[in-house]
Amino acid sequence: MTAPDPDPLFLRRADALAGGFDDAELARMVRRGELRRLQRGTYAHSPAELPTDAVARHRLTVLATIRGLRSPAVVSHLSAAVLHGLPVWGVRLDRVHVTRRPPTNGSGSRRLHQHVGRVPDEHLTVVDGLAATSVTRTVVDVARSTPFESAVVVADRALRMGGTTRQDLVGCIADMGRVPGTRAAARVVDFADPLSESVGESRSRVLIHRLGLAVPDLQVRVRRRDGSIMARCDFGWEEHRTVGEFDGQVKYGRLHRPGQEPGEVVFQEKRREDELRDHRWQVARWTWDHLDRPRAVGGRLLRAFARGGR
Repeated sequence: MTAPDPDPLFLRRADALAGGFDDAELARMVRRGELRRLQRGTYAHSPAELPTDAVARHRLTVLATIRGLRSPAVVSHLSAAVLHGLPVWGVRLDRVHVTRRPPTNGSGSRRLHQHVGRVPDEHLTVVDGLAATSVTRTVVDVARSTPFESAVVVADRALRMGGTTRQDLVGCIADMGRVPGTRAAARVVDFADPLSESVGESRSRVLIHRLGLAVPDLQVRVRRRDGSIMARCDFGWEEHRTVGEFDGQVKYGRLHRPGQEPGEVVFQEKRREDELRDHRWQVARWTWDHLDRPRAVGGRLLRAFARGGR
């Protein structure tokens, strides 16, 4: 007996039963590693292990869910952000987000979050063979429906990778008219910055903003007297003669050159910081853990500002 294979990636239980299989045989195929259970009623054909990363898993779930829908829908909101390769942080990925045009009712099910709204053709694109909202519309939808910090992470990356522009985002909000969340979306668009290079930097900007500290310059180049670049730092406050650095593991991976020992990378970073201090620049550093303790970051920056003003 051969299972029906209308989809090269997934096998749906309904198709398997229609082809003469039963649940016991499907269970045996899972135990033998011939199928991987992706979600209730859907199996992946690949013999490899399914990804444990939530974003990669959600991408597979989107592909499987949309192909199994009885009526067409557009992938949107957080699910579209995942398809577009935009980072998602601090959000739940337990349901696939789609948008259908009215008069469809909203809500959906435990696995499907169905939004209802007008989606003009210019707000549509195709990703992995699926109809999805464009990067611009996706950023706006996420900004309308998720917390500010999570939305800024998405918007910063979309601007940085050139998937949209601030003008396009403002235009999209205007095109949507009076729909829920547009004021929140406008706030996110106004705050977003393409110079933010990582999730950690985006979150740091939000934290600095919430602490009421001065707005920093981004990707600051500190120069020596001869004009050569001494350092390039994530954040800078020239009036306080202070630079700020978000220390994520990705940063040190980026600084690592072929054949270079990890210890050498850290040593060079220390030499860079020593030179900054020798030129009377104050350096404040924080990590992922500190982002969940705003007062710790605020204290470091305020102490650096005080030293820089002496």
